[in-house]
Amino acid sequence: MLTSRKDEHLSVVLGQRHKKSGKTTGFEAIDFVHCALPEMKLDDVDVSTTFLGKRISAPLLVSSMTGGPKRAASINENLARACEDLRLPFAVGSQRIAIEESEYGGLGRSLRTLAPSVPILGNFGAAQLNLGFGLDEARKAVEMIDADAVYIHLNPLQEAVQPEGDRDWSGLFDKIVALSDALPVPVAIKEVGSGISATLAKRFVGAGITIIDVAGAGGTNWAAVEAARMKDPQRAALANAFSDWGIPTALAVADIRDACPDATVISSGGIRSGIDVAKSIRVGANLAGQAAGLLQAANTSADSLVDHFTNVIDELRICCFCTGSQDLEALRSAEIRRVLG
Repeated sequence: MLTSRKDEHLSVVLGQRHKKSGKTTGFEAIDFVHCALPEMKLDDVDVSTTFLGKRISAPLLVSSMTGGPKRAASINENLARACEDLRLPFAVGSQRIAIEESEYGGLGRSLRTLAPSVPILGNFGAAQLNLGFGLDEARKAVEMIDADAVYIHLNPLQEAVQPEGDRDWSGLFDKIVALSDALPVPVAIKEVGSGISATLAKRFVGAGITIIDVAGAGGTNWAAVEAARMKDPQRAALANAFSDWGIPTALAVADIRDACPDATVISSGGIRSGIDVAKSIRVGANLAGQAAGLLQAANTSADSLVDHFTNVIDELRICCFCTGSQDLEALRSAEIRRVLG
């Protein structure tokens, strides 16, 4: 049933059969002030940075994508090849099936063989910690792909509306912190489309978990995705009632940066272009992550992904050039103005 559900999720997102959220990322309310005299060479713009101790070519992360084992295997292989080619980090989709059922879906050591030099992040849901997962399963998630870190994703809204959802979320903070203390690699926290508040981020950072992926509102809304696969109209209506739920990505990033100045903040949720990546960096992110925006390319070929990422990185570099920012540090203080609606 789990494998079938993951395949349904992928089909809904690829086919865009779910209700579109009326909530936006918030980046549309921000404009860079154009610099008509950059006084630099475009070729000298440097958008490289460091993540998990490795140098990457741009502040761009491939965020987690899911699917049943057969479809996921192809997607993961394409991601690994493209990310190694461009020196970009990537996070795999949920490893729950691989851990529970040994259907690896490309989530084996071959993934590290394809991408030996870039950061790879494992991934499983926080709710599984109340359903038998513990340190052994977390270690397996790391070891099966030789991960540099592991995402523990938070998706209470999706689980609440999903007919098969996991609804016991009691005591999870302490369990996540205990795993973080015991694992040999960093734990990173991410939402899946409803955002993380500054209050919660500050709790995690205070407990030693310093990588926060906001995965805010404005991108894929998983309540709406769940609604699209429901046969019961009443349950679908309940799920769709939350299609506008969540903290907009730009707001989540800015608030967490203010509250947690030393955290590694990843901006994801509706990141559609290199301009969105640039705005993410400007409001406080260290990196920006894409998932649904590159799913079609990931489902096609590694070459399609390379083309997609190359375009995103070119847009980011032009944003730097046209704000007079020679690198990401300069971009963080580029002049911006709020757009009046």
